[in-house]
Amino acid sequence: QVQLAESGGGLVQVGGSLRLSCAASGRAFSLYHMGWFRQAPGKEREVVAGISWRGGSTYDADSVKGRFTISRDNAKNTVYLQLNSLHAADTAVYYCAAAPFGETVYSARYYLRSTYDSWGQGTQVTVSS
Repeated sequence: QVQLAESGGGLVQVGGSLRLSCAASGRAFSLYHMGWFRQAPGKEREVVAGISWRGGSTYDADSVKGRFTISRDNAKNTVYLQLNSLHAADTAVYYCAAAPFGETVYSARYYLRSTYDSWGQGTQVTVSS
């Protein structure tokens, strides 16, 4: 497993932007596929985006397509989530997670919580109207 720590959350107005970071330590970060999830109060944790271990493939939830972008820098052991055009409905705690499977499995299962075996503590994003 890897240890993950998110940062970059905060309070932003509707239409604003934030960039979340997730720093990894421990086992080789570059061997893991990475995902971002979010959980709003009273709701289930849901996938936001995923990225393959070399960054060659990315996956986005329909609700964030065209607004959020996932990327990674394996030299810095960090995965990012750029949040643009934020809506009030994007308010949630955002978590990053690491998945150890092969890329074929990951591409089919990136949206499932059970695909990931390491999780960060989360960072709060609050979008005010």
